[in-house]
Amino acid sequence: MTATDVEIDVPFSLHDRAVFVPAAETLVLADVHLGKAAASRVDAPIDDGIDVVDRLDGLLAELEPATVVVAGDLLHSFSRLPRGVERDVARLVETVDESGADLIVTPGNHDTMLEEVFDGDASDEYALADGWVVCHGHEPPETTAERYIVGHDHPALSIEGRKLPCFLYGPDSYEGADVLVLPAFTRLAAGSTVNGMHSRDFQTPLVRTADAFHPAVVDDSSGETLWFPPLGECRQLL
Repeated sequence: MTATDVEIDVPFSLHDRAVFVPAAETLVLADVHLGKAAASRVDAPIDDGIDVVDRLDGLLAELEPATVVVAGDLLHSFSRLPRGVERDVARLVETVDESGADLIVTPGNHDTMLEEVFDGDASDEYALADGWVVCHGHEPPETTAERYIVGHDHPALSIEGRKLPCFLYGPDSYEGADVLVLPAFTRLAAGSTVNGMHSRDFQTPLVRTADAFHPAVVDDSSGETLWFPPLGECRQLL
């Protein structure tokens, strides 16, 4: 992967497919979609429940957050709980508990059965220190904030023929507030290729000026965050 010359001063750090906000000692991930493998009609390449918990456990050990927030779509299926989902949710809750962190879920559009498997703290929107509000992003937020963290769109960036999960960061892009869109934490989500997407193509109403959003990719081999020019310029380069 070729690094870019883009440098952006941001009040967060990117890790795997999640974001850590130091001022709030909070780790945020979105679109976990537990049960996606079981709901699939084809054999999944990984056990999504074990993969999610293992990767989360690594981030907890590395970053030692006080709080973990799932920004929506903890679950995948709308109408039933596939076999193993209750077990996977319990493992995730136990992993966070054992780290000493608090777990919060801001339900997404897929989380219609969340109460069946999760009896912890849940809120449509969750405010962090430093002006952040976390929500899934499928609806306009009710809370006014300086910065928002959302999921929902599963952004990915196509680079030299490879499709990679990416973050999208838009300073002052939603009613004067910054917006950070997270990739899906599950590795079973193909992702929406943002190279050719315009504002109208995004499902979240928080992306109003897509061309102004900077994509960022975390290099799996080095852990380095690679920032790219705004999407409006990226289309000319990638």
